[in-house]
Amino acid sequence: MLVAAAVCPCPPLLVPEVATGAAPELDAVRAACADAVGLLAAARPDRLYVVGPAATGADGVFPAGTTGSFAGFGVDLSVRLGDGPAGDRALPAPLTVGAWLLVRARWSGAPVEGLGVGEETPAGACATTGRELAASAERVALLVMGDGSACRTVKAPGYLDERAAGFDAEAVRALGGADAPALLALDTGLARELKVSGRAPWQILAGAAEGAGLDGRLLHEDDPYGVEYVVAAWS
Repeated sequence: MLVAAAVCPCPPLLVPEVATGAAPELDAVRAACADAVGLLAAARPDRLYVVGPAATGADGVFPAGTTGSFAGFGVDLSVRLGDGPAGDRALPAPLTVGAWLLVRARWSGAPVEGLGVGEETPAGACATTGRELAASAERVALLVMGDGSACRTVKAPGYLDERAAGFDAEAVRALGGADAPALLALDTGLARELKVSGRAPWQILAGAAEGAGLDGRLLHEDDPYGVEYVVAAWS
């Protein structure tokens, strides 16, 4: 059963070495992510899954010990997802950021496994995957990586889309309130148009949370660089 979840954004800029001079701009997001991961540890799970968006070919399961690198962002920094032998594939960037959060928190609370989910995965399939994760151990926790829309301002990666504010407001409300049905109802097509990387991972969380009776808490919400970042904790 799912006993806890942390929802965090996944920009490589969360890593200070990647952000360099802009690092202080995301201090509040980093602090909130640290708090959310700390709440995962407090739940004393038997297993932790790090779930995040992945491109085709970079999705699927990533066993404990798989490494990820920030070399593609100009930084000679690698991180390992939990303890174990190195896997055959490198972690996709969102899971690499998740692994970095765990390393930063000195995670040792439970075995860790990564799951990259394709951004086109339908809501129903996401929910089914979430149920399977929740049923895999007596006490399961999720670290769910993903961003909201990337269309909040004219300088955003997706330029300004007037629909972004409404979509993000509903997603933030659902994530902060642990409203699984509302997350499953998020529009897949609109999420794609708004460049929402978190839609599929959030819907996996929704499936995992069915029947768990968890409460949610919004820890942080902001849209630096025109991209919606949300940090929430479910317990």
